[in-house]
Amino acid sequence: MGSSKKEESKGFFAAMTSGLSMFGNAMHRSVNGFLGDEGVEVINPEGGKEDAEEEAQRGRWKPEERESYWKMMHRYIGSDVTSMVTLPVLIVEPMTMLQKMAELMEYSYLLDQADECEDPYLQLAYASSWAISVYYAYQRTWKPFNPILGETYEMVNHGGITFISEQVSHHPPMSAGHAENEHFTYDVTSKLKTKFLGNSLDVYPVGRTRVTLKRDGVVLDLVPPPTKVNNLIFGRTWVDSPGEMIMTNLTTGDKVVLYFQPCGWFGAGRYEVDGYVYNAAEEPKLLMTGKWNESMSYQPCDMEGEPLPGTELKEVWHVADAPQNDKFQYTHFAHKINSFDTAPKNLLASDSRLRPDRCALEKGDLSKAGANKSSLEERQRAEKKNREAKGHQFTPRWFDLTEEVTTTPWGDLEIYQYNGKYTEHRAAVDSSDSVDEVDCTSIEFNPWQYGNL
Repeated sequence: MGSSKKEESKGFFAAMTSGLSMFGNAMHRSVNGFLGDEGVEVINPEGGKEDAEEEAQRGRWKPEERESYWKMMHRYIGSDVTSMVTLPVLIVEPMTMLQKMAELMEYSYLLDQADECEDPYLQLAYASSWAISVYYAYQRTWKPFNPILGETYEMVNHGGITFISEQVSHHPPMSAGHAENEHFTYDVTSKLKTKFLGNSLDVYPVGRTRVTLKRDGVVLDLVPPPTKVNNLIFGRTWVDSPGEMIMTNLTTGDKVVLYFQPCGWFGAGRYEVDGYVYNAAEEPKLLMTGKWNESMSYQPCDMEGEPLPGTELKEVWHVADAPQNDKFQYTHFAHKINSFDTAPKNLLASDSRLRPDRCALEKGDLSKAGANKSSLEERQRAEKKNREAKGHQFTPRWFDLTEEVTTTPWGDLEIYQYNGKYTEHRAAVDSSDSVDEVDCTSIEFNPWQYGNL
């Protein structure tokens, strides 16, 4: 990765605005003649030369379903559809957004290694590789369930971690999460912002992610790139995350800047990530390169970003084996997250695993899943009406809304802070001999603040 590569990386965002237009013209093949709809395009993720009609037929939708869904959705073009549209269960996976947040913990050993590492630059190489590792799982083309207000997800029995997430707001949809083990704490406030473009969806991560390494108290801040979901209705749905990821050591000022290359002609550049770890004076110290669906490596470099003589690339992270031909493209860890193997004793009744629509979909009963999903959404609306009639405000159990508002590249964000009550709750349950352990499968899903409506 020479100086020309470095200059190419540095100029990535300066060229993005003009480059995306040319990229779009080159990559997109219109299927307007086939569909009779303006503005609908099908993109082949491998950049091949297949006929546009043939490519469109490869989607998950039957032709009659596609046309019906397109007529319903085209009115939302240009809108943020995060909470506007009730989507059919046909395109949903049996997991909620709260569980998907927990997938970032699969390779948490990288944060353990970062905490144990005395080299501050190598520390950032480990931590940023952890942030990249989840993108293999995030390439799934199924949509997770939107959590119900007050819904939670708990996870134990993985790397000594205790993980809790909670849906803290319904409009706008916001989630908060906290994870901890002997090496680190992880805190996130998440609010997705979307832009529906017809056959694609831009997803902007309006969130704040902080990791504190316990040995030295180092605080790391993560800003991920945006994501684009291509071929939502016509063609094979696929995901790309072109853009910039920045992880900053707020304690020292060191940072790592990594560039996710956009998918080009014939799949060129797809999955590729490269960049540098810089010191506080913005001098490159390590170069990093790899693919977000395979592995990441680092190598010491000079002031020009060139590899130091006598050094070699060293692998930091490698993706784990995944199940073959899995219906929902799940990793082994995703299955673990969905199981009760990672559930603590006396699981909260608000836990995502207990949702009746999720359970039905997992068993392949789409009709029951759709009915249960509609029922939960209707009960959520009823609870909101009841709460507003009483003049009450929803109050999360495990996170508190702070007065802090942080600025992100995609908008301002109100910050929720973990209040420590879940740690107290879990310690009390785990230490109590008088509390009988309950079979998780017998618990009725109950996230409601105002009872059964």
